[in-house]
Amino acid sequence: MRIRPEPSVIDIVVEEQHAPLVLSNPKTEEKVKELLQCFRLTGENVLKVSDIFADEMENGINDRPSTLLMENTYIPELLQGTETGDYLALDLGGTNFRILLVGLQKGRTVREEVTQYHISDELRLGSGEDLFDYLADCLYDFVHKHGVANRKLRMGFTFSFPMHQRALDVGVLIKWTKSFASTGVEGNDVVDMLRNAIHKKGGLDVEIIAILNDTTGTLLQGCVLDSNAAVGLILGTGSNACYMERAERVSHWEAERHGEKEVIIDIEWGAFGDGGLLNFIRTDFDKQVDTNSLFASSFTFEKYISGKYLGELVRLILVNLANHRLIFGGIMSKKIQQIDSFLTKYVSQIEEDNVNNTLCNTEEILKLFDLDYNEDDIQVVKYVSEVVSIRAAMLVSSCLSEVLKRMKRPFVTVAVDGSLFKHHPRFKLWMEKFVKLLAPQHPFKLMLVEDGSGKGAALATAIAERLRKTYLIY
Repeated sequence: MRIRPEPSVIDIVVEEQHAPLVLSNPKTEEKVKELLQCFRLTGENVLKVSDIFADEMENGINDRPSTLLMENTYIPELLQGTETGDYLALDLGGTNFRILLVGLQKGRTVREEVTQYHISDELRLGSGEDLFDYLADCLYDFVHKHGVANRKLRMGFTFSFPMHQRALDVGVLIKWTKSFASTGVEGNDVVDMLRNAIHKKGGLDVEIIAILNDTTGTLLQGCVLDSNAAVGLILGTGSNACYMERAERVSHWEAERHGEKEVIIDIEWGAFGDGGLLNFIRTDFDKQVDTNSLFASSFTFEKYISGKYLGELVRLILVNLANHRLIFGGIMSKKIQQIDSFLTKYVSQIEEDNVNNTLCNTEEILKLFDLDYNEDDIQVVKYVSEVVSIRAAMLVSSCLSEVLKRMKRPFVTVAVDGSLFKHHPRFKLWMEKFVKLLAPQHPFKLMLVEDGSGKGAALATAIAERLRKTYLIY
């Protein structure tokens, strides 16, 4: 039986998180509240989002059409505390990528060498072959620089783009995101492409035995810090989650089975709600964000909750309020009218003012945008940041609560990484409150875990090596 709060109880808890907006002009105050009412999720809508998410998880895990990919990572177990050795990790997810040499002793990191390399526009937008040749060149540079060129090393590849995994060491790129558009990669196994580039380069005794994304890496790194870690969550520029699922529930399994009891499932929830599933909570501002984005009509959920878009949502609201002459005397600067100019880090800084009952951060940001403001304007900007932030925290919580319910564990530590979670002063607090409200019978803890994308790849490699020895796979 699903135990859940009444919608009216959710309404009360959500309302308690909002500070009252008090302006010198009651009419302006009322109009601002009215314009932002669309961001206040009702209890009924919160439960509806949770139900849809639960259904989409079930559809995805059973290979039925779903906006959640529910990708099998083929990582059937977590760290056992016996893993020992040196492992390479290549972490590709943005315009800079990293190569790491991680030394493990009984599952703990005892050595870490890291070098960062830049990827030029020409490589990101050129041919995929050139891109992977460059990765191999950098790998060659790294192993020679750190004196391990003469050793056979096994490597994990963190590839933080949507991919379809067919085995622990097979990952087919579905679609480039972020600023990448290298040709000849989509639809191909990126591990195979990197292997070919390494072979072509020569002088490298490196074997890639695991591919994963930053979300899975965060969970693995979380396990080092807390044995109860069973969910990985990214709340940064993008957002995603993964969790430990019972193997018997997983329909999609292309690799050979070896009696696995569990496996990490990569939910890929950024596109949750695509196709109109979440239109009942969509505002006109959300529609504008979508229209202005590089990936219109896709990554719906990410546009509600992630660091890439929250600042833009706040900017669009402020522009709308100014157009209605409700702030800044109806006068806007050129800077505030530029798309994507209002970064989510500003939202976090404004939220610090809300926590500390101060004005200084908000004033500095308004000066940065060349805006003339009065005290009422400052209060409105703080109110807008709060309303947008609370909605994002509730939406993340509504989905995370369903993951915890599905797992049915006595206690779960959620390993979380990402700039939004790390720098927003109230996001963690709200999530703790909302998840406890929505999943009262499922105790949990949110734990900040940094650099899962780097160290996590080395940990995945150590697990993969152990599995190979266990099942005599060489």
